[in-house]
Amino acid sequence: MNPNAPKHRPEILAPAGDPSCLLAAVAAGTDAVYLGLKHFSARMQAKNFSIAELSRLSGLCAEKGVRLYVAMNVMAKPGEPADAGRLVDKLARFVRPSALIVSDLGVAAVARQAGYEGEIHLSTLGCATHPAALEPARSLGFSRVILPRELSEDEVRLCAAACPEGLGLEVFVHGALCYGVSGRCYWSSMMGGKSGLRGRCVQPCRRVYSQGEKAARFFSCMDLGLEDSTRTLLSIPQVVSWKIEGRKKGPHYVYHVTRAYRLLRDHPGDPSAAAEAGELLRLSLGRVGTRYRFPADAPENPVAISRHTGSGLYVGKVESGRGGLVTIATNLDLSPGDLLRVGFEDLAGHALLPVSKKTPKGRITFSMQEEAPSKGSPVFLIDRRTPEITGRINSLSRELERFPASDVKASTFAPDLPRPPASPGKPQRILLGKPDRNAAQPKGSFITAIWLSSGAGDRLSQSQAASAIFVLPPVIWPRDEQKFRAVISAVRRKGGRRFMLNAPWQTGLFDKKRKGEFFLAGPFCNVGNGLAAQMLQSLGFDAAVASAELSREDYLKLPSQSPIPLGVVIRGFWPLSVSRIVSSALVKQKPFASPRKETAAVIGVGPDTWVFSDRPLDLSGHENELARAGYRYFLHLHYPAPGLAAPPRPFPANWNLKLL
Repeated sequence: MNPNAPKHRPEILAPAGDPSCLLAAVAAGTDAVYLGLKHFSARMQAKNFSIAELSRLSGLCAEKGVRLYVAMNVMAKPGEPADAGRLVDKLARFVRPSALIVSDLGVAAVARQAGYEGEIHLSTLGCATHPAALEPARSLGFSRVILPRELSEDEVRLCAAACPEGLGLEVFVHGALCYGVSGRCYWSSMMGGKSGLRGRCVQPCRRVYSQGEKAARFFSCMDLGLEDSTRTLLSIPQVVSWKIEGRKKGPHYVYHVTRAYRLLRDHPGDPSAAAEAGELLRLSLGRVGTRYRFPADAPENPVAISRHTGSGLYVGKVESGRGGLVTIATNLDLSPGDLLRVGFEDLAGHALLPVSKKTPKGRITFSMQEEAPSKGSPVFLIDRRTPEITGRINSLSRELERFPASDVKASTFAPDLPRPPASPGKPQRILLGKPDRNAAQPKGSFITAIWLSSGAGDRLSQSQAASAIFVLPPVIWPRDEQKFRAVISAVRRKGGRRFMLNAPWQTGLFDKKRKGEFFLAGPFCNVGNGLAAQMLQSLGFDAAVASAELSREDYLKLPSQSPIPLGVVIRGFWPLSVSRIVSSALVKQKPFASPRKETAAVIGVGPDTWVFSDRPLDLSGHENELARAGYRYFLHLHYPAPGLAAPPRPFPANWNLKLL
């Protein structure tokens, strides 16, 4: 027995985007694997798994003592709870995973209806970002909360100190970083209906933007790497899982990173183990690494426009390209089975090039049918097939033959959907913020909505405070929690009783015994189906605003399934992204543009930075249709958006699209 082995032994949780990656994780000694299905997965670009495939793989995993977690972490639309329930029904009968990972409360509800009895984990897309969020999550039946990547060590410890009995915390230790806070990025959706909340993100944050004379990848982040912080994590017993991001990565990455973190966990303080782990990570083909915010005394900005942030290991650049041939200068020996990626997906000349023969570092030439990449284009090694990994995967594949695939029968499950209220009530308009002078001035009477911040309501009379709606932000960080508790108390003393909460878990900031409060779940709660609204009702919500990502068909269907009155964002600047990051090379409140001339700006809002397009969401021409469908609350958002084009160019978001 290793005398230096840690008393607290969190699981190593590895990603798997296809069967070879799952077998690579098992070969590397992982404790658990998380993966997605062909539907309802937040990584729809990965190959993912069928139920029949998983029925075989689950048998092998059980024999090897590896837990299997299935991610169904997408926002479900009004017509999808039945499909999700039938999928869970088949999972429960033919796969029996140890846990489901979900972000949508409606998916969690339908999983239980379908008879699933395993653990349910709250995805980081669920956006439980502060200590008081944990108790409401536990009350809804979640046994684990996956914390956001943005937290520092101190903030993780604050969450751990508030962790209720029966709940564990999961922390990302390695892999890609998103620019936006998970569950608070709508960039991909608002630029074409491909929602990150539904696993369809086209990664607009990885693209080149221009501001003035400067063009750069202002939002593209390096990869997270907490290999130097694992001893710290071992001192937090509530952190029960170390998560490795990478369901779109290959088996080479999965194997190396899993082995590295297992070494660091099992041999803390051992220099030889740390050195071996460091070499494994160097060979894992990830991006340049950053500890991001985790070291509270020395946080790092993960956006560095001078560094290559393309996926894979940078190995060289294009030397020339003509006549259907491209020559690449490399700084690494290449082997058969290596896969090179040239350039970036958003630029001309992007290509994937397989290496067919052993080539020493120097020059290698490929024939290309597509447009040749420009000279100087970066080249990345994104996968390789070493004999060690290939041999281990092949050995496990032979073992897998002992586990026949189940004959997966169709499911007849039908969900029990809630009924709408007898009458949603008289339509009401809510005005949040002061309209910009360039914007169309809203007409008619409005309920005043006020951002909840220090001094909110100070200038209001008792009757004004009682009639106003006080709005919590879409993200509350651990160190801000006490401030919001104090502000809520001050508003309540002034007579305020109506609150718009922009995460379900913000109910944890209020006394358990309600004192006449009215809770409206704001649009950042991402409500897309009636079962999600029903779960919110069980947390004490009186009404909810539908997700701003929905299409016309989805909007019109939703009220017939919701047990509480619903609202809709009818007009205003909707953020493309809410982030804790801003590049030092980007000027706030100054427009930047995409190659397609889409204009936006980064603006400081509280402790965060929000990205706003110059195109406000506008469904005002459909207000009567939405009212007839049963919507009660019509929300007008007026954020400060200095520096953007005037007058603004309204657009209907996904109203005329089929949300993917």
